[in-house]
Amino acid sequence: MSGVRTRIWGDAARKAILPFATLALVGLMIVPIPAFILDIGFITSIIVALAVLMVSLNAAKPLDFSSFPTVLLFATLFRLSLNVASTRVVLVDGHEGPDAAGHVIEAFGSFLIGGDYVVGLFVFGILMIINLVVITKGAGRVSEVSARFTLDALPGKQMAIDADLNAGLLTPDEAKARRQEVATEADFYGSMDGASKFVKGDAVAGVLILVINILGGLTLGVVSHGLSFSEAASTYILLAIGDALVAQVPALLLSIAAAAIVTRVTSPLDLSAQISSDFSSRRAWVPVAAILGFLGILPGMPHFIMLSAAALCGFFAWRMGIPNEADASAAAADELRAEPAPATIDWNDVSDSAPLSLDLGYGLVALVDERKNAPLMGRITGIRRQLSRELGFVVPMVRVRDNLSLAPNSYRIVVNGVVLGEDEIWPEDLLALDSGEVEIQVQGRPVKDPTFGLDACWISPDQRSDAIVAGYTVVDPATVIATHLNQLVINNAAELFGLDETDKLVEALKESAPQLVSGLTPSPLSLTDIMSLCRALLAEGVSLKDFRRIAEAMVEASRDETSASPLLEKVRKRIGAIIIQRIVPIKMPLPVITLDSGLESLLSQAVRMDPNAAHPFDPALANRIIESVMSAAQPLLGAARSFALVTSPLARPALARLLGPHLHDAPVLSFLEIPDSKPVEVVAVIGGDQTQPIAIRETVS
Repeated sequence: MSGVRTRIWGDAARKAILPFATLALVGLMIVPIPAFILDIGFITSIIVALAVLMVSLNAAKPLDFSSFPTVLLFATLFRLSLNVASTRVVLVDGHEGPDAAGHVIEAFGSFLIGGDYVVGLFVFGILMIINLVVITKGAGRVSEVSARFTLDALPGKQMAIDADLNAGLLTPDEAKARRQEVATEADFYGSMDGASKFVKGDAVAGVLILVINILGGLTLGVVSHGLSFSEAASTYILLAIGDALVAQVPALLLSIAAAAIVTRVTSPLDLSAQISSDFSSRRAWVPVAAILGFLGILPGMPHFIMLSAAALCGFFAWRMGIPNEADASAAAADELRAEPAPATIDWNDVSDSAPLSLDLGYGLVALVDERKNAPLMGRITGIRRQLSRELGFVVPMVRVRDNLSLAPNSYRIVVNGVVLGEDEIWPEDLLALDSGEVEIQVQGRPVKDPTFGLDACWISPDQRSDAIVAGYTVVDPATVIATHLNQLVINNAAELFGLDETDKLVEALKESAPQLVSGLTPSPLSLTDIMSLCRALLAEGVSLKDFRRIAEAMVEASRDETSASPLLEKVRKRIGAIIIQRIVPIKMPLPVITLDSGLESLLSQAVRMDPNAAHPFDPALANRIIESVMSAAQPLLGAARSFALVTSPLARPALARLLGPHLHDAPVLSFLEIPDSKPVEVVAVIGGDQTQPIAIRETVS
């Protein structure tokens, strides 16, 4: 308990230090303080400046000293507070002698400039030029440019992180840390841009304080204390110069620290090691030694010094040409690792583990180039996020790669090793889609939309406005690929759902409904059985988002049935409301296409004769059913109306397999799946016999 109490008091004291220190800095400007307190303050200011400089020089990257802008603010405020306090002491007690303002100011005034205030003025002026004109101005310019470039590059860096996350190169936690680092970097350089103004303002304030001290001292010395002008100048100017130099030394150190931070390039080495690494080239020192040697033998040159320096540079060059044992061992190990083993074949060379991949021709690489904000990668990430919410499981990451075997402007979408989509786009153009209401044709490269098969044409960007006015829907190349990918993932969601996804669904459900999971698996249904049922539901467009309801339906259905197909039908019957709500809103009637009773009986009879057949219908009859359903559905599809084909429970699975490839967005339901409370609107009835074309009767109930 005592340890906890001590830690709490320690945390409270640490948090209170900064507020009290800030109030103390303000107090220095207002409350008169004795000279020995000034000495302690000036020594502390030099210590802080030296510590900041050492931390800056040892930082591997600017963000290692992320508190530097705030530290610079308080260090500058501390030094200015001391200047105000010392100005008060100099003007009030300066007539008493050189030690009136403390021993530190006296030492800087007498030792560093030899007691000559004229020399002191020149020394102070030189320091001000170095600090204000050279270091501070350069550091401020670097801070400004770094802040601008960092903020300009921020969207591209964020997109690059999303691209790496989408490609599987980063975990979500690593991506979160990278995003935080990028945001911190932008904040840091933005703060440094403003903090550089502290240094510049501090230098200007030093000049003004010096002028005030000199003018005020001369006036007070002559008028108030009866000193002659030369005595007042000797006393007060010397104290003012000493005070200014005491302030300028830490100011110069902080300016160097600020310049070192903003000019720092990210490296795993500290600044000393990085500079040593950069200058450890033999090719740099050999010419230096040769030039110094040539200068050393010229008449009139200081031969001893020049030739000694040439010999020293030659020694450096010779030593750098001798690799040490550690470097040699590391080089040998790298060479062994780099040498390929032609007789060894890795499994990665013959297998492709990515369930979902997008191959791009080299002409489309710009669409995923982070320097151009990678528009395609951002859309792919958004698609994965949206589809994961809609389908009820996490859609696998899309591996995007260039493929030299493709044409330059071609792309290919692969799901589990099977090519499901392939087309060609023009990255510099726009795709104008004919929505059916086009009034004026635009000139372009005619094509078919890869996603929906609509008439379209590729146009130049300067035709965009004309195409929109003419009635076209205009999209960019990245949207074309992203839309195609989105549609293929929806249509093939079952292929992306496996045992791992099943296990994660069950584990997630276990946290909220442990008894339900224990009653579901491993008995009566194994994980493989659950996977098969989920894949069958996904194949017919049923989302797994409400997996708890689906799991309850599986438990109830498995009491009476264990065979795969009958079990699926029982599950569908129990989740009919979930299936219906995807088609139409709750307050709208369900538009349906039904089958004539004679055709219904014929299909049921065909299923009874061969219940295990995937396609039990006569091929000629099957073709006529497809044509009739497509004909009846065409007006509904043209009006963008959702509908369903309703049939008997016995014929539903076979009819769904028959129509699935042709009408993926139109579900096939059984009568038992429609809740009793759901109103139905019959929009068409398909009927006839097997020898005559099937008739379509439009009707509304």
